[in-house]
Amino acid sequence: MIGKGKSISHTKACMSYGWDQEKDAEIVLKEFLHGDTPAEITKEFKMLQDLNHNCTKNTLSFIISPTIEDGKRLKTKDLSEITKRFIHEMKLGERQAIAFVHQDKEHKHIHLYVNRIDFRGVAYNDSFIGKRSQLAAEKVAEKMGLTTVKQVQFEKEFNLREIRSEIKRRHDLTMKQFQPKSFDDYVKAMQVNGVKVIPTINNQNKLQGFRFEFDGHNLKGSEIHRNMSLGNIGKQIAGVPQSKILKNNTVTVNLGGKLVDLTPNLALKITKFILKKAIQKGISY
Repeated sequence: MIGKGKSISHTKACMSYGWDQEKDAEIVLKEFLHGDTPAEITKEFKMLQDLNHNCTKNTLSFIISPTIEDGKRLKTKDLSEITKRFIHEMKLGERQAIAFVHQDKEHKHIHLYVNRIDFRGVAYNDSFIGKRSQLAAEKVAEKMGLTTVKQVQFEKEFNLREIRSEIKRRHDLTMKQFQPKSFDDYVKAMQVNGVKVIPTINNQNKLQGFRFEFDGHNLKGSEIHRNMSLGNIGKQIAGVPQSKILKNNTVTVNLGGKLVDLTPNLALKITKFILKKAIQKGISY
């Protein structure tokens, strides 16, 4: 569950959005309020806000978002409980507040508006309110057995590790199975193995690197594995017998029928590698 919060001055406009019936808005909490429209609620807020002329952003706006899976099983009473617990964690009790749930999209979420000015005319301290909102949402989620941001992040990182590992496996398979002799051969062979390789070409028409698309992810080679940086891929290709990479000392390569140049650093790195391999081969004889 994610919690976001900020102080605002445009109370009526925000509340009108929260109360938008086209989004299947449903009131899940109403504290110390009698009005039935955004305009009426705003007037009630303003009665207390007029007690404190130093505070201009005098309404607190929060969005509380359970995960999509959690949202599917949460009923109105559950959403009301989430809101009450969130208010408690934020130490916002005994204040005017109203909350709506939006259900027009798959991702169910709560809009909560709280009067920043209490019944004594004192403004709520909104320092680090964004961070505090997230921490409050985390605590509520943990207590109610809902998915926390940390859990979601862990799952994302775990899935990303799996994706990286699979792309690397397919890269190794491509090098062994097809033994590509050029960057163009490599791109085509990876495509056969289910990975789309996208060249990164700068404004000077120089090849800077590759990005890899697989299973909805788009990653730089260096993000996958150090052996999948453009330079290291170039070295691997250069080590294949009859490699056409840097053939005739050219720094221009063909990618999908388009000629692009290698950056000087990349060309130098591959050249050094080729010379080193040639020297090692000569010594071995």
